Amino acid sequence: MPRRLTAHERALWHRVTTTIRPLPGRARPAPPPEPPKPAAPIAATPAPAPTRPPPRTPPPPVATATLDGSWDRRLQRGSVAPDRVIDLHGHTLDAAHQRLTDTLAMAAATGDRILLVVTGKGRGDRPGRIRAELAHWLEQPALRGKVAALRSAHPRHGGSGAFYVILRR
Repeated sequence: MPRRLTAHERALWHRVTTTIRPLPGRARPAPPPEPPKPAAPIAATPAPAPTRPPPRTPPPPVATATLDGSWDRRLQRGSVAPDRVIDLHGHTLDAAHQRLTDTLAMAAATGDRILLVVTGKGRGDRPGRIRAELAHWLEQPALRGKVAALRSAHPRHGGSGAFYVILRR
């Protein structure tokens, strides 16, 4: 179903159609009809507004000073190859958190150093929840000791929708 024109758009279209000359044998188009006015709402007791928890402020980045400059340059250039990749698209927050915890434990046990975590960017009307929670999850005591740093991924590895998690040796 096509969207309806707003009152402003209808008035603007009417002004445009008055400036055109119709083809021979055709009449000037009539202005679009006004949409019916919505009926007055029935007075009812107002429902309480749903309360949202206040937005969480992101903690400081995980271990910002633990990498030297050469690491940061290599990460920014995208010249590092992740040892392990985890994609959290389509997971609930609880499932994503559990999968991240399990994958970090496996990566630390096998000696992997760079983990690429793909969270997705979210959309303008619906920001990425997993992306927003990742730093909070990595700050928890169970994971903090395993993580050396968290950095945004290079565009070839997912850009702002992915992160490098650098594990401690």
